[in-house]
Parts: sequence; structure tokens; C-alpha cells
Amino acid sequence: MKRLNLSILLMISAVILISSCDETETFDDKWKLDNEAQFAAIAANSAYTKLNSQSGNGYIMYKEIESGEGATPFFTDQVKVLYTGWFKREWSKPDTYTDDKDNSIYNKIIFDSTSNRNDIPSIFAVNGAVDGFSTALQNMQVGDKWEVWIPWKLGYGESGSGSIQAYTTLVFEIELVAIVE
Repeated sequence: MKRLNLSILLMISAVILISSCDETETFDDKWKLDNEAQFAAIAANSAYTKLNSQSGNGYIMYKEIESGEGATPFFTDQVKVLYTGWFKREWSKPDTYTDDKDNSIYNKIIFDSTSNRNDIPSIFAVNGAVDGFSTALQNMQVGDKWEVWIPWKLGYGESGSGSIQAYTTLVFEIELVAIVE
């Protein structure tokens, strides 16, 4: 009798474990599809321009906010940039909204910004950035300010990074301040 109870308990545990894994996969699949759909919508928007990745692994979309006239950095250069990076929990909803329980929901998640560091430009190697960010920099001129959309494949990919989960479409506002000599 004890063996039968133990067997039943193990079977129920296995079913619960398998069910919970399926729910997680469904969430990840939904997240991935929602992010891909949002990137596709931007790619179809004539206000944005397509740039093939320097690595050949896909493309980014950008919209020029301000035009610069300076030099363009190479892959091996270091640059100074002002930027804000963000994504949304739900792409179909506005940046902030009120849910059905009258709670204010902050839907636009800013995961990194130089504005949080007194607008001091960050310095880093162009080849040290995620593929999509690096691609944008290699096509910008000093003084340019762009809104850049990066698909998950050219961002943090299948693994994510920190608070950014896998399969996330990233959006950056980037201002190329200088190429470091």
C-alpha cells in the first residue's frame, strides 16, 4: 500500500512538473512572438530605415532624430555616447496605462540610460557592444542621434542579460558624442 501511494505521489509530482514547464515554455514562446511581431511592425514602417548587421546575422531599424556631420567610427574604435535603452512588457499597450484594478502600470522598462548618470557620456569599444548597437554606431556620424530598434538575435539573444529576458526586442536612443582618440 505504501508503495502504491508513493508511486501515485511520484506520478502526480511528475505531471505537475511537466505542466509547469509547459506553461513556462508557452510564456517564453508568447514573449518571443510578441517581440518579433513588434520588430516586424517597425520594419514595415516607412519612417524607419533598415541597416544590415556588420556581422551578417540580420538587420536593425533606425530613425534619425538629429543629423551630425562628424566622422564615422570603425569597429576597432572607442566612442563616447549618450543613450537610453528600453523595451516594453506589452508592446500593444502604451508606455503607462491603468489596468482593470485601477493600478498604474509602467510598461516601458528603461534598463540603462546615461541620463541616470548625470548625462555623462559612456565610453566603450564599438566591438564590445551587442551586435545591433555596434552596427548602428558603425553607420552613425559624430553628432547623430538615432532611435534604433534591435531584434533579439542582434541584442541579448536566447539567454538575455540581467533584467532583460531572452528574446527581447531592444530600443535605444543613441547620440554619438565623439570618437575617442
